[in-house]
Amino acid sequence: MSGTLLRWVCTGAALGALCTTAPTAHAAPGPEERSVGQLLTELQRLYRSAEETAETYNATAEKLKEQRARAADLDRKLAKARASVRDSRSDAGRFVRQQYQGTSNLSPYMRLLLARDPQRALDQGHVLQRAAAGRAATVRRLTGGEKKAGDLAGAAKRALTAQTALAARQKKQRDRVDGHLRDVEELLSSLSVEQLAALRRAEEAHTAEAQEKFMASRALGGSPARRAPSRQGDTAVDYAVRQIGRPYKWGAEGPKAFDCSGLTQRAWAHAGRKIPRTSQEQWKELRRIPLSKLRPGDLVVYFPKATHVALYLGDGKVVQAPRPGARVKVSPIAANPVLGAVRPDPGGRAMRGYTPPKLPAGAGSGSDLGHGGSQAPGATDSR
Repeated sequence: MSGTLLRWVCTGAALGALCTTAPTAHAAPGPEERSVGQLLTELQRLYRSAEETAETYNATAEKLKEQRARAADLDRKLAKARASVRDSRSDAGRFVRQQYQGTSNLSPYMRLLLARDPQRALDQGHVLQRAAAGRAATVRRLTGGEKKAGDLAGAAKRALTAQTALAARQKKQRDRVDGHLRDVEELLSSLSVEQLAALRRAEEAHTAEAQEKFMASRALGGSPARRAPSRQGDTAVDYAVRQIGRPYKWGAEGPKAFDCSGLTQRAWAHAGRKIPRTSQEQWKELRRIPLSKLRPGDLVVYFPKATHVALYLGDGKVVQAPRPGARVKVSPIAANPVLGAVRPDPGGRAMRGYTPPKLPAGAGSGSDLGHGGSQAPGATDSR
């Protein structure tokens, strides 16, 4: 076994089970000795591991974005609170100077006793009372403002600490994904043109068999090709179809490149509906529907951990951003193991007279493994 492939097998997180019996370099077969089925299985596992980590990265990126917004809001409030404290201190200082300069030597009661015009003194007394109340209010504002500023300063510091921790976590996740993709690139680069072609044929045969079984199961119910989307779903489908051919890039949300959940989120945002960023959150938060009710625009979620998502096109097909090295394309719905489906607009009514969008030439071409198309063998779109 070559040193490169040995490192790949024993460092890929998804292939931990293959490394439980510490293989030796001379005992394990190299790429040229492995069957096409073994290579295909290993590549699919490693891609799945990379995608799981990438979706975790995306979730952390969303949390970091929210935390930065919170920190910025706290900073604005803290600046405003500190300005208010400065004003209150200025007012309090002015009152202290007035007291020191003797403008308030006599109490209001003594002024009333000594006044030649008691009524006028009473009127002045009301003014003095109002002034005293103003001073008391200023003191309260100063005290309350200082406490508020202190609380905000503490909250801003905690927000900054949380932001720093999220950024560090995000970097570790990014490095993990980059590591997985480098391992894939090394393995693919070690294969011959014949092996790559055999891998592609094996994947196509596997997908065709899975699709045939899926459609034969009638999981989609009767007449799936005739179902119409809602108007928002139609807009989302139209947007996704217009992205066909754009490259996959993990962590990308468009418009020049997409990852799987970046494409579905942007398509529905274009339709005027905000949905979560990651496939796991889309699966968790959106309305789940049975596959027998699927209509164009719904989201199909894949794998037990909900780590991949595609937008349903109709007639047993989806639009998806598959994997690094591949491009947005039309795929059979069973190209990956289906977990279930969700509907971003459960209240949307189906259109009448729906006409499916016209697909561009070659919409379904390219390998889901990420080594097909016009790219050189082993090329990946890493972030």
